[in-house]
Amino acid sequence: MSHHHPHARPTLPVAGEDHARLTIDLSALADNWRTMARRSGAARTAAVLKADAYGIGLEPAAKTFHHAGARDFFVATPAEGAALRALLPDVRIYVLSGMWAGSERLFFEFDLVPVIVSEEQLVVFMAAIAEGGDLPCVLHVDTGMSRLGLRVEDALALAEDAARPASFAPIMLLSHLACADDPAHPLNRQQLQRFRSVVKAFDDIDATLANSAGIFLGEDYHFTLTRPGIALYGGAAVNGVPNPMKPVVTAEARILQVREAKAGESVSYGASAVLARDTRIAVAAIGYADGYMRSLSGSGVPLRTAGISGASGVLHGHAVPLIGRVTMDLSHFDVTDLPPGSVRAGDFIELFGRAMPIEDVARAGGTIDYELLTSLGRRYERRYETAKK
Repeated sequence: MSHHHPHARPTLPVAGEDHARLTIDLSALADNWRTMARRSGAARTAAVLKADAYGIGLEPAAKTFHHAGARDFFVATPAEGAALRALLPDVRIYVLSGMWAGSERLFFEFDLVPVIVSEEQLVVFMAAIAEGGDLPCVLHVDTGMSRLGLRVEDALALAEDAARPASFAPIMLLSHLACADDPAHPLNRQQLQRFRSVVKAFDDIDATLANSAGIFLGEDYHFTLTRPGIALYGGAAVNGVPNPMKPVVTAEARILQVREAKAGESVSYGASAVLARDTRIAVAAIGYADGYMRSLSGSGVPLRTAGISGASGVLHGHAVPLIGRVTMDLSHFDVTDLPPGSVRAGDFIELFGRAMPIEDVARAGGTIDYELLTSLGRRYERRYETAKK
C-alpha cells in the first residue's frame, strides 16, 4: 500500500518560509566525538542518541558519529532503537529503558540490546530468550542514583547465585553517575567503588560507567566503554570550568517587526516590563512552543525574583536583552542601544549558539542546556553544515 496521499500535508516547516532556524554544525559534532574518544583513553567510546539525538535529528547525528568511528550507540526506548537500526545496520544499539512485557518483539526484530534495569525485567528477558533464542543483554546496577538498576547487593547475589541459569550471561555491566558534573563530590568515588565490586563479582566483564562528565573524571572511571551525550552536542558537561566542546547548534529567529515604545509603557502579558526609557523593541518569531521557555522571560516569572537576569539574544554582534514575558510564538528584545535603522524586520536574532553559549541561556531560564536542546520543537527549519566555514 502506498503511503502517498494526494492531499497529504507537506512536512513543516517549508524551506524559505522559516520563522526560526537551527544551524547544526556536523563537523563540530564529529570533532566533539573524536575529542571524547581521545579523552576516553583505552576505552571504546559510544554515542548517546536519545530524544532524536538531543533534538538535532537522529539521522544526521547517527551518520556523523558512525563516520567518525562510533560503533556503539545508546538510545532510551526500543522505538528509538528501531529508528536507529534502519539507519545503521552494522552497529550495536543499547536500549537504556530495557525490555518490558510487550516490547520483546522489537528487540529481536531490530537486533537491540536491552539494558536490564530490574528483577522484573530480568524475568521478562529470561522468558523472551527461552522462546525467541539468543539475545545479548546488559545489566544495570544502581550505585547511587536511585533511578534504574538492581541494587548493588542484589547484583552481587545474582553473580554468586549457583542456581543462576547459564543462559543469563550479560555482555556488560552498566551504572550511571549522579554527580559527575561536580568532580569534587564524594558520591563519585563511592559509586566507582561499588561498581568495581560488582564488575569483579561478574569476573571482570565489560563495563560502562562514564557519561560525558564521567569521562572528564579520568581513567579510573572509563572501564571498557564510555557513553558521552551532552558534550557531543556542544553542552557543558562539567560545572564551573570553561566548556572545551565546540558549539554544535545555533538557534535563530526572524524579527517580524521593529517598533518604538515610550517610557512608562509596558511590554507583553501581565505588563510586567514597564519601560524606563523610550525603547526600540524587536519582536521575534520565537516562543515557548518552540522550546524557548517562558522561564527565560525578562520579567513576570517567578525566577526573576531569585536574582538571575533573563536571557539575551545576539543581533549584529551585540547582546540584546529579552524584555517582558516570552509568549507562545513571540518574544521581545530591547534593541535601543543598536544604531537606529540597523535592525530591520526579516533580520535573524541568535538565541543561542556560536555567539551566545547555550549554557548561559539555560542558566537564565533556571535549567540546563540538555532541557533547552531536547525541547526545541518541530517548527525550526534545520540546516546541516558539514564543511568547515
